[in-house]
Amino acid sequence: MTKTIEFFFDLGSPASYLAWTQLPAICARSNATLRYRPMLLGGVFQATGNASPIAVPAKGRYSMIDLQRFATRYGVPLVFNPYFPINTLTLMRGAIGIQLHQPERFEAYLDTMFKALWQDKRNLGDPAVLVQTLEAAGFDPQTVLALVGNQEVKDALKAATAEAVKRGVFGAPTCFVGDEMFFGQDRLDFVAEALAGS
Repeated sequence: MTKTIEFFFDLGSPASYLAWTQLPAICARSNATLRYRPMLLGGVFQATGNASPIAVPAKGRYSMIDLQRFATRYGVPLVFNPYFPINTLTLMRGAIGIQLHQPERFEAYLDTMFKALWQDKRNLGDPAVLVQTLEAAGFDPQTVLALVGNQEVKDALKAATAEAVKRGVFGAPTCFVGDEMFFGQDRLDFVAEALAGS
């Protein structure tokens, strides 16, 4: 039986970015499959009454320090985006649209968007910057934006977000190994342990 990690994430979450940098290696070590589950974090917050740590100034400041500690431990860059928080509705519809219709480009899309947000400090909430970023990565912006406006894609993102909430998700990233849930990129050691025991 194939072992699987389900990775519920939002591109606008720096903790999701950090988890994204680590999960492929965790899966490789355990011969597990990584199943990417795009969701809209704003929708999760609205459904659960949760909020971003940045909503509490002291917690927000600490969270960025703590995330930087993990980035250093992982040996990956993490640069605070001055435009944070960014409305990620377009980005996440793009993610699920490409996952559905251009699956061979999905990981390239994640690579482009995560790095633009959390390494290059780009304002992907600005349509012109988004188009430029997509073009530079070899995507046709009009094709991506057509997917963003596709009703099937809109419905798929809503359904994925609703499923996440139904399963107990209240923030990003959240991983599942079977029915066991792990919230936060700082719980990846437990994810690895769950894979080893499954």
